[in-house]
Amino acid sequence: MKILQLCNKVPFPPKDGGCIAMNNLTQGLIDQGCELKVLAINTKKHFVEIDKLPIEYCSKTNIEAVFIDTDIKTISAIRNLFSNRSYNIERFYSRAFADKLSNVLRSEKFDIIQLESLYVSMYVDVICKYSKAKIVLRAHNIEHKLWEHNALLAKNPLKKAYLNLLAKRLKKYELYSLQTFDSIITITKEDEIYFKKAGFSKAIETVPFGIDLKNNPENNLPTKDFSSVFHIGAMDWQPNIDGVNWFVNEVWDKILTKYPHLQLYLAGRNMNWELTQLKRSNVNVVGEVESASEFMQSKGLMIVPLLSGSGMRVKVIEGMALGKTIISTKIGAEGINHENNKNILIADTADEFVEAISRCLNDRSFADNVGANARLLVEMKYDNQKICKKLIDFYRSIIK
Repeated sequence: MKILQLCNKVPFPPKDGGCIAMNNLTQGLIDQGCELKVLAINTKKHFVEIDKLPIEYCSKTNIEAVFIDTDIKTISAIRNLFSNRSYNIERFYSRAFADKLSNVLRSEKFDIIQLESLYVSMYVDVICKYSKAKIVLRAHNIEHKLWEHNALLAKNPLKKAYLNLLAKRLKKYELYSLQTFDSIITITKEDEIYFKKAGFSKAIETVPFGIDLKNNPENNLPTKDFSSVFHIGAMDWQPNIDGVNWFVNEVWDKILTKYPHLQLYLAGRNMNWELTQLKRSNVNVVGEVESASEFMQSKGLMIVPLLSGSGMRVKVIEGMALGKTIISTKIGAEGINHENNKNILIADTADEFVEAISRCLNDRSFADNVGANARLLVEMKYDNQKICKKLIDFYRSIIK
């Protein structure tokens, strides 16, 4: 089976959740015997020098990338106001990328063209013109929901109105574009249900994020500092910023009254500037770390205080694979076949977070057991090889 993977950013090196989710699928499909090519948008925000990528990766993926400046431009944004188009989507279109895609499709034949996120969906017309391959959207999130939440949190009336407009246009585009796909792959069952209710009646399948367990041995490092709490994630993603701010402002002081020596560590690339300026007791802003797995194993309890978003949290699965004890909101654990107090702890309020953290600190054996069960869950449900085999079986069914 020959697959073209269209990515809204270069998926290698896998430094953030989106890149990890794309790259793990890339590697898994190749391991299952698929012939795969990666064509990616190279953005300013996530720019990668393609000629400096590992030779083995380039050889296996035959990767090509086209630079597009997707940054928000004031003049472009104002001009867009007088149209009915989604500015979120419009920023990812370029004639150069369309030309590169058409050249690839004229020179190679594919069975499947997999769109990684809605942001490369505006190239469907090019695909239809030059290829007979099945077009599959891999939906990482319900995109417009994230922007609706951003609008909800905005305090400035003008900003709120503008974000609401962006969310409204993005939702309209997202729902309209559904009918242009031959199939949809969702990462969570919740998103699959949403798309079905939205009117998508073609083949749809939930294929969760998977992890290569060979490269993620359980407890590969001893926990050096159990009496600590940590968060790790891309800190230029608004739901992470909002969740961490909420935890620091609403939860942390309550915890310190009970455990005054407990430390909180905040890690992740592109750390939000406001968080770097925090002057709070026992809060340590680490920023980007060289090895996420080593950082996670060196700290104690992992928190995922997400208040918005859809899709599946890559870092939760990575933490589970390492046998970490994780305390998360329901939203943070969405898409994961979890069981509260068995392989994860669910907390949606400040008091629930305090209670869950206290229980773990007071009962180390309970906390360790939750972490061990989390690892077992990953072994049973989120082994990347099993997941990619399931995806290939699904693809075979739609190209018959």
